[in-house]
Amino acid sequence: NEFMFQMMAYQNIQVLNNYGIKKIVTACPHCFNVIKNEYPELGGQYEVIHHTTFLQGLIDEGRIKMKEGGAFKGQKITYHDSCYLGRANDIYEAPRRVLEALDAELIEMKRCRSKGLCCGAGGAQMFKEEEKGTTRVNIERSEEAIATGAQIVAAACPFCNTMMTDGVKLAEKEEHVQVLDVAELVAASMQ
Repeated sequence: NEFMFQMMAYQNIQVLNNYGIKKIVTACPHCFNVIKNEYPELGGQYEVIHHTTFLQGLIDEGRIKMKEGGAFKGQKITYHDSCYLGRANDIYEAPRRVLEALDAELIEMKRCRSKGLCCGAGGAQMFKEEEKGTTRVNIERSEEAIATGAQIVAAACPFCNTMMTDGVKLAEKEEHVQVLDVAELVAASMQ
C-alpha cells in the first residue's frame, strides 16, 4: 500500500530530522535501499551506509584489528549476495573485502554477484504461503551454498540469514554448515 508506506516514511523522516540525523548505518539491505533511494523524495536526506561498507572502512583504516592467524584461517566461506544490496544498489565488493580480511578462503557460488539467485527474502517468500512448485527458492539457494563445500555461509541481510538458515536445516547440514552475518564473523575475529 503506497499511501501507508508514504505516511510511515514521512513519520520516520520527521523523527530522524528532529534529532538532526545526518548518517545512518543499516544492517538490513531492504532498509538501506528504502532510506537511501526513496526517503530523499519525501524530505529524508541522509548519508546511508550498509554495515558491510562501514566495516570495510573500519578495517581499511586499521580501526578494527583482526586476531593474528585469523579466527577462520583454513575455513571456507561462501557469500550470499542480497538482492537489495547487490542488484538494487551495486554493492558487491565491500562484503567480500571484509570476508577476505578474515584470512579464510572465500568460495563463490556458481550464481553470484549480479547473477546471484535470490533466497526468497527479497520477494517476501518468508511472509507468505507456499506456492505451487517443486522446490522452494531458499532450498535451491542453500543447496548451491552447501555445494561449494564451505563451512560458513555469510550473509549481509537478516532476512537472507533466516532463509539460508532454514535451507541449511532442511538439508540437515546444520552440523557442518553455519549461516552467519558478516558482522558476526568480524566480531569473532577481532582482537
